Amino acid sequence: MADNPQMIDVSQKDIAVRTAAARGAIVLGTESCEALRDGKCKKGDVLTTARLAAVGAAKQTPQIIPLCHPVLIESVKVDFDLDENAQSVTATVTVKSQGKTGVEMEALCGVCLACLTIYDMLKYTGKAMTIQEVCLLEKTGGKSGDYKRNN
Repeated sequence: MADNPQMIDVSQKDIAVRTAAARGAIVLGTESCEALRDGKCKKGDVLTTARLAAVGAAKQTPQIIPLCHPVLIESVKVDFDLDENAQSVTATVTVKSQGKTGVEMEALCGVCLACLTIYDMLKYTGKAMTIQEVCLLEKTGGKSGDYKRNN
């Protein structure tokens, strides 16, 4: 293990189109789920705010994670799925870039901030919400090749 943290040298890598998709869920509880479903959150539109947070997090990842390279983000797509039976929201964030390093961390940061924003906006309804199952779904491009999660 290296003694000192260091940013990896990507100067010799080729520029390539790179994508990454990540997913995470937040289990809300009855009151939170109803407030979200009915559009009655005191702070405003929960999913629109969470979408903006996810985009902002993807763009700011190098400021959040110390050794991430700054990358030119070309697109961020954020999708939400409200499951009323499970009283949960699943967030999926897909990031695209052309560069010398991947965008997995940007997609994962986006998912985490989307879920944290949902928590923040609905915490007045109860604080027992749980963020879970944050994972990389797939990535494309780069020297290490493509990856697709099996489950």
